[in-house]
Amino acid sequence: MVKNIRPYSFADYLRLFLTAWLYAAMIEFFLLDAPLRDLAGKAGLENMSFLRMLLITAVLTAIFWGLSRLPGSQKYERWYMVGAMGILLLAAEISSFTAAFAAVCLLVLLVMVIYGRYGWDRRPEMAEQAKKAKLIYIWITAALSVAFFLFVSVWTVARVYSFCVPSYDFGIFSQMFYYMKETGLPMTTLERDGLLSHFHVHMSPIYYLMLPFYCLVPIPATLQVLQAAVLASSVIPLWKICKIHGLSGMQRTLVCAMLLLYPAFAGGTGYDIHENCFLTPLILWLLYGIDRKSTPITAVAAVLTLMVKEDAAVYVGIIAVWLLTRSALRRKKGEYKGLITGGALLVGALVWFFAVTGYLAQQGDGVMTYRYDNFLYGDSDSLVTVIAAVIMNPMKALYECVDREKLQFILQTMLPLLAFPFFTRRFERYILLIPYVLVNLMSDYQYQHDIFFQYTFGSTACLLYLTAVNLADVKLNLYRVAAAGAAVIISFGCFVGWIMPTATVYPKNCGAFRSHYDTVRAALDTIPTDASVTATTFYTTHLSQRKVLYDLRYCSREHLLSTEYVALNIRSAGDYKRYGGYDNLVMLLEYEGYTVINKIEGQLVIYHKPQTE
Repeated sequence: MVKNIRPYSFADYLRLFLTAWLYAAMIEFFLLDAPLRDLAGKAGLENMSFLRMLLITAVLTAIFWGLSRLPGSQKYERWYMVGAMGILLLAAEISSFTAAFAAVCLLVLLVMVIYGRYGWDRRPEMAEQAKKAKLIYIWITAALSVAFFLFVSVWTVARVYSFCVPSYDFGIFSQMFYYMKETGLPMTTLERDGLLSHFHVHMSPIYYLMLPFYCLVPIPATLQVLQAAVLASSVIPLWKICKIHGLSGMQRTLVCAMLLLYPAFAGGTGYDIHENCFLTPLILWLLYGIDRKSTPITAVAAVLTLMVKEDAAVYVGIIAVWLLTRSALRRKKGEYKGLITGGALLVGALVWFFAVTGYLAQQGDGVMTYRYDNFLYGDSDSLVTVIAAVIMNPMKALYECVDREKLQFILQTMLPLLAFPFFTRRFERYILLIPYVLVNLMSDYQYQHDIFFQYTFGSTACLLYLTAVNLADVKLNLYRVAAAGAAVIISFGCFVGWIMPTATVYPKNCGAFRSHYDTVRAALDTIPTDASVTATTFYTTHLSQRKVLYDLRYCSREHLLSTEYVALNIRSAGDYKRYGGYDNLVMLLEYEGYTVINKIEGQLVIYHKPQTE
């Protein structure tokens, strides 16, 4: 009988553990009273036991391993997992039915059934490199990249010159770069109503890569152009990834066009520059370095990715887990480089994450865990609690991903790619979907599932990588071209329908109201650059090249009255709420000795109070 039992691979052990975990999750779910199984709330999480679930998982792993030793049992093992998932999905759907949740449950079950029928795809991981692309496709891709760069630059620079960029966040970054140019330090007075380092709020040393270019043209609009350039550079690693996976020149161009037309890519610039823009090119470089088995490229890309932000460690850590899993599943005898690289990436990501979050907790504002309040239970504010919640109740995570407000985002991000990230039998690739789920779908923070904010850049890199490698697995060239071509056409339609209407408003306004904006800028320019200023939110960017600048809406009364100048947008009613309205603020300023020195009727008024020695 022993001879009929094949040796166990890493994939077999992984399957046993995941099967045991699913059954443990199912048991833990059924131990809850029926009212507590509602996935919309957090009461169920508070009544689950993480320790008990770990113990059940361990016991079931041992039991399933014992059963696997029985002759002929191995061909049924995959279906144990499918059965557990099916029961868990059904129970969760009964307790918390919505049409969207039912659809995603069926999709997950379909993937599980395919796995149960076929198992892991054991084809070699790397396709043979295609022949050298014709020069014309390189030129076409370069032209598309330049067009993207110009489009984003015009859009975002027009936001600056039409006074549509607020203090939070562009005004902060504009003043921060002024300080970096003058002192070398990322200081700002706008962000927390007083002089402090931006790195006490977000750890983003990657900004120093932009500083030399900013110093050449030290104006706020330069930052928008630099963001466009960083994003456009993403086609370089994506082209290389396509090449190493055997896609032809035409197919590489089509995949790069998918990225440049992807609504969430250009759309992510809609709220101006953020450090997140570096995530797309750097994550693609990291994935390219891994696929090429280049230690220098992998190491440099990983380090630079970690420098983007404190939560960038999540992307590196997830990629490390994917690499470890892929290497364990597919490594050849005596080949350990993938495991070593994956282990080093994971350790590095964890060390950096805990070091930076510890620093922010002690020196700054801590990590913004409130964005996952829908998973935080028992008065906890730790990300560990979020992880425990997902492990104990995976159906809760699935349910949160498809509530009504996120369905549009799923459509906007998956339709342009024809859902290609899902089409694979190399199931370890689904690990690379975790950033999309974790960052964009699980959180109830509305901006994280909005294509016009910066939170899409990291997941975009993973989705485009999955699209490229899954497309490379299609055997027939004709099918590859047809599928990629269809995706480009749909992406173009989505781009025109979703991005163009928003992006074109600002350049049109700049042209239509140029004289008015020039008059406002001229008035603001009468304020000396060495003077302290308090301003309403849409004037701070233009006034940001100075040491002391406060936003009227957020600064203390003490700081307001300590500044020499106050610049007010009369129509910005929201900025005056804390003072009971514009008229009350004017009374306060006049009482404190401020006088009007410049005014544009119905638009701008500038107050001045000489500083006493």
